[in-house]
Amino acid sequence: MLLAYVDESYSRDWYYMAAMLCDGPGAQAITSALDAAVDKAVKGFGVPEVAELHGYELFNGTGWWKGVPVRARIGVYNEAFAAIGEHCTGLVLRGMNVAGQRSRYVSPDPPHQVVLQHLLERVDEYASNRGKHVLVIADEVGEQSKHRADLQRYLRRGTAGYRSRRLTHIVDTMHFAPSSASRLVQAIDLVVFLYRRRQSHTETDERASRANAQLWARVEPKVVHRHCWYP
Repeated sequence: MLLAYVDESYSRDWYYMAAMLCDGPGAQAITSALDAAVDKAVKGFGVPEVAELHGYELFNGTGWWKGVPVRARIGVYNEAFAAIGEHCTGLVLRGMNVAGQRSRYVSPDPPHQVVLQHLLERVDEYASNRGKHVLVIADEVGEQSKHRADLQRYLRRGTAGYRSRRLTHIVDTMHFAPSSASRLVQAIDLVVFLYRRRQSHTETDERASRANAQLWARVEPKVVHRHCWYP
């Protein structure tokens, strides 16, 4: 059985989602590594013991990470990505150009619904190709009952669109977990934030661009699918 941890990152014109797939031992190893990274920051910089790892806050030095030096925050991100790159089995990355969707359709479907369907199709395909089943665990969002109902429809009758397929290897329902209770939800938050940042934002600071590239190189080998839809 595989676990797929799902989160999103978006702006007005772009919507990205990512799934981190891992087995039980991999999930435990990533959790332990992220716990250790936070413990180190607690001792070294006075970060609260309840601090969470979120891409936006680590990148910008806000929230729990306010006042922590840039180099230290990059180090935390690097430790987390090293663990993800070593212990997850695959990363699935999907995106959509929301500006193009608004221009093309009079009444477009919500970006989260569209990109989540595309992501689940590829997660199911990944599990099927490896003869595995997969349980989906997502960060808490609004309209959870609707997302669960959508997944049940995909499982029973199939998805919509040109790649329509019935999902056969995702099991049960979609589970939602608060990030405060899951380092693995925090891990995929780090991944999808940096992915969207690199795809849809032009860095004006060359040092930031290099640091982002070096971080991403830690997890790039685990990317098993990536696509952005331009309607």
